[in-house]
Amino acid sequence: MRPLHLIALLLCLLAPSAFAERLYQVELLVFRQAGEPVIAPKIAPDDWAGTALPIDGNERATALNNEAARLNPGNGYQVLLHKAWSQTLGGTPSRVAVSTGDGHFGHYPVEGTLTFTQERFADLDLELWINHFSADGLLDSSEHMKVAQRLKDNSLTYLDHGSLGALVRISPL
Repeated sequence: MRPLHLIALLLCLLAPSAFAERLYQVELLVFRQAGEPVIAPKIAPDDWAGTALPIDGNERATALNNEAARLNPGNGYQVLLHKAWSQTLGGTPSRVAVSTGDGHFGHYPVEGTLTFTQERFADLDLELWINHFSADGLLDSSEHMKVAQRLKDNSLTYLDHGSLGALVRISPL
Protein backbone atom coordinates (compact mmCIF):
# COMPACT_ATOMS: atom_id res chain seq x y z
CA MET A 1 0.00 0.00 0.00
CA ARG A 2 1.34 3.44 -0.91
CA PRO A 3 1.89 5.99 1.90
CA LEU A 4 -0.82 8.30 0.54
CA HIS A 5 -3.38 5.49 0.58
CA LEU A 6 -2.36 4.54 4.11
CA ILE A 7 -2.89 8.12 5.33
CA ALA A 8 -6.29 8.28 3.62
CA LEU A 9 -7.32 4.98 5.23
CA LEU A 10 -6.24 6.19 8.68
CA LEU A 11 -8.18 9.43 8.25
CA CYS A 12 -11.33 7.50 7.34
CA LEU A 13 -10.97 5.32 10.42
CA LEU A 14 -10.27 8.20 12.80
CA ALA A 15 -12.79 10.74 11.48
CA PRO A 16 -15.86 9.29 13.29
CA SER A 17 -14.03 9.57 16.62
CA ALA A 18 -13.75 13.32 16.08
CA PHE A 19 -17.52 13.52 16.40
CA ALA A 20 -17.84 11.09 19.31
CA GLU A 21 -19.22 12.22 22.63
CA ARG A 22 -16.94 14.49 24.63
CA LEU A 23 -17.06 15.78 28.18
CA TYR A 24 -17.63 19.53 28.56
CA GLN A 25 -18.01 22.07 31.31
CA VAL A 26 -21.22 24.01 30.73
CA GLU A 27 -21.80 27.31 32.49
CA LEU A 28 -25.08 29.20 32.49
CA LEU A 29 -25.68 32.68 33.88
CA VAL A 30 -29.30 33.91 33.68
CA PHE A 31 -30.20 37.49 34.51
CA ARG A 32 -33.02 40.02 34.38
CA GLN A 33 -32.35 43.11 32.32
CA ALA A 34 -33.60 46.62 33.06
CA GLY A 35 -37.30 47.17 32.47
CA GLU A 36 -40.50 45.45 33.40
CA PRO A 37 -40.66 41.63 33.39
CA VAL A 38 -42.50 40.18 30.40
CA ILE A 39 -45.06 37.79 31.90
CA ALA A 40 -45.89 34.75 29.76
CA PRO A 41 -49.53 34.07 28.86
CA LYS A 42 -49.23 30.66 30.58
CA ILE A 43 -47.51 29.58 33.78
CA ALA A 44 -44.73 26.97 33.76
CA PRO A 45 -46.08 23.45 33.18
CA ASP A 46 -46.03 20.99 36.09
CA ASP A 47 -43.80 18.65 34.06
CA TRP A 48 -41.31 21.44 33.20
CA ALA A 49 -38.31 19.05 33.44
CA GLY A 50 -39.90 16.21 31.47
CA THR A 51 -37.28 13.50 30.95
CA ALA A 52 -34.32 15.85 31.50
CA LEU A 53 -31.71 14.69 34.00
CA PRO A 54 -30.86 17.02 36.89
CA ILE A 55 -27.30 18.37 37.01
CA ASP A 56 -26.98 17.30 40.67
CA GLY A 57 -23.70 15.52 41.28
CA ASN A 58 -22.10 17.04 38.17
CA GLU A 59 -21.89 20.64 39.43
CA ARG A 60 -18.54 22.40 39.11
CA ALA A 61 -17.06 25.69 40.24
CA THR A 62 -18.24 28.68 38.21
CA ALA A 63 -15.77 30.66 36.09
CA LEU A 64 -17.94 33.59 34.94
CA ASN A 65 -17.76 35.27 38.35
CA ASN A 66 -16.46 38.61 37.02
CA GLU A 67 -19.32 38.75 34.50
CA ALA A 68 -21.81 37.89 37.25
CA ALA A 69 -20.41 40.66 39.47
CA ARG A 70 -20.96 43.24 36.71
CA LEU A 71 -24.61 42.14 36.33
CA ASN A 72 -25.66 43.94 39.51
CA PRO A 73 -28.66 46.14 40.37
CA GLY A 74 -26.51 49.28 40.14
CA ASN A 75 -26.00 48.47 36.44
CA GLY A 76 -29.69 47.58 35.90
CA TYR A 77 -29.39 43.78 36.18
CA GLN A 78 -30.31 40.99 38.57
CA VAL A 79 -28.61 37.58 38.45
CA LEU A 80 -31.28 34.88 38.69
CA LEU A 81 -29.21 31.71 38.22
CA HIS A 82 -25.49 30.97 37.93
CA LYS A 83 -24.43 27.32 37.63
CA ALA A 84 -21.71 25.25 36.06
CA TRP A 85 -21.64 21.49 35.53
CA SER A 86 -19.96 18.76 33.51
CA GLN A 87 -21.91 17.13 30.71
CA THR A 88 -21.28 14.85 27.78
CA LEU A 89 -22.16 16.29 24.36
CA GLY A 90 -22.50 14.25 21.18
CA GLY A 91 -24.70 13.49 18.20
CA THR A 92 -27.51 12.21 20.41
CA PRO A 93 -29.38 15.04 22.16
CA SER A 94 -28.56 15.31 25.87
CA ARG A 95 -31.06 17.15 28.03
CA VAL A 96 -30.49 18.50 31.54
CA ALA A 97 -32.74 20.23 34.05
CA VAL A 98 -31.57 23.24 36.07
CA SER A 99 -33.31 25.00 38.92
CA THR A 100 -32.49 27.30 41.78
CA GLY A 101 -34.22 28.52 44.91
CA ASP A 102 -36.68 26.91 47.28
CA GLY A 103 -39.21 24.60 45.66
CA HIS A 104 -42.96 25.12 45.97
CA PHE A 105 -45.16 22.20 44.92
CA GLY A 106 -42.68 21.02 42.26
CA HIS A 107 -41.76 24.48 40.96
CA TYR A 108 -38.73 26.68 41.63
CA PRO A 109 -38.12 30.41 41.23
CA VAL A 110 -35.95 29.56 38.19
CA GLU A 111 -36.39 26.25 36.38
CA GLY A 112 -35.74 24.97 32.92
CA THR A 113 -34.02 22.63 30.53
CA LEU A 114 -31.05 22.77 28.19
CA THR A 115 -30.79 20.35 25.29
CA PHE A 116 -27.43 19.99 23.56
CA THR A 117 -26.60 18.25 20.30
CA GLN A 118 -23.13 18.25 18.85
CA GLU A 119 -22.15 17.24 15.35
CA ARG A 120 -19.60 19.71 13.97
CA PHE A 121 -20.87 22.46 16.27
CA ALA A 122 -22.80 22.41 19.53
CA ASP A 123 -26.45 23.38 19.23
CA LEU A 124 -28.38 24.50 22.29
CA ASP A 125 -32.13 24.60 22.88
CA LEU A 126 -32.78 26.50 26.11
CA GLU A 127 -36.17 26.77 27.80
CA LEU A 128 -36.40 28.57 31.13
CA TRP A 129 -39.22 29.66 33.39
CA ILE A 130 -38.81 32.49 35.93
CA ASN A 131 -41.67 31.86 38.34
CA HIS A 132 -43.53 34.19 40.69
CA PHE A 133 -45.38 32.69 43.65
CA SER A 134 -48.36 33.89 45.68
CA ALA A 135 -48.09 34.39 49.44
CA ASP A 136 -49.28 30.80 50.01
CA GLY A 137 -46.57 29.33 47.74
CA LEU A 138 -48.72 28.66 44.67
CA LEU A 139 -47.41 29.44 41.21
CA ASP A 140 -48.95 32.77 40.26
CA SER A 141 -47.22 33.79 37.02
CA SER A 142 -44.14 33.00 34.94
CA GLU A 143 -41.69 34.60 32.55
CA HIS A 144 -40.67 32.31 29.72
CA MET A 145 -37.37 32.24 27.81
CA LYS A 146 -37.03 29.90 24.85
CA VAL A 147 -33.95 30.24 22.62
CA ALA A 148 -32.08 28.05 20.12
CA GLN A 149 -28.45 28.92 19.49
CA ARG A 150 -25.29 27.46 17.97
CA LEU A 151 -22.33 27.57 20.38
CA LYS A 152 -18.58 27.60 19.81
CA ASP A 153 -16.18 25.90 22.22
CA ASN A 154 -14.70 28.27 24.82
CA SER A 155 -16.72 31.25 23.50
CA LEU A 156 -19.07 33.24 25.68
CA THR A 157 -22.48 33.41 23.99
CA TYR A 158 -25.08 36.03 24.90
CA LEU A 159 -28.75 35.07 24.59
CA ASP A 160 -31.20 37.96 24.57
CA HIS A 161 -34.88 37.44 25.28
CA GLY A 162 -36.74 40.64 26.14
CA SER A 163 -36.44 41.32 29.85
CA LEU A 164 -34.25 38.23 30.34
CA GLY A 165 -30.76 37.43 29.17
CA ALA A 166 -28.29 34.58 29.54
CA LEU A 167 -24.60 33.94 29.10
CA VAL A 168 -23.53 30.42 28.12
CA ARG A 169 -20.08 28.93 27.72
CA ILE A 170 -19.12 25.35 26.88
CA SER A 171 -15.52 24.27 27.34
CA PRO A 172 -14.05 20.82 26.58
CA LEU A 173 -12.68 19.04 29.65
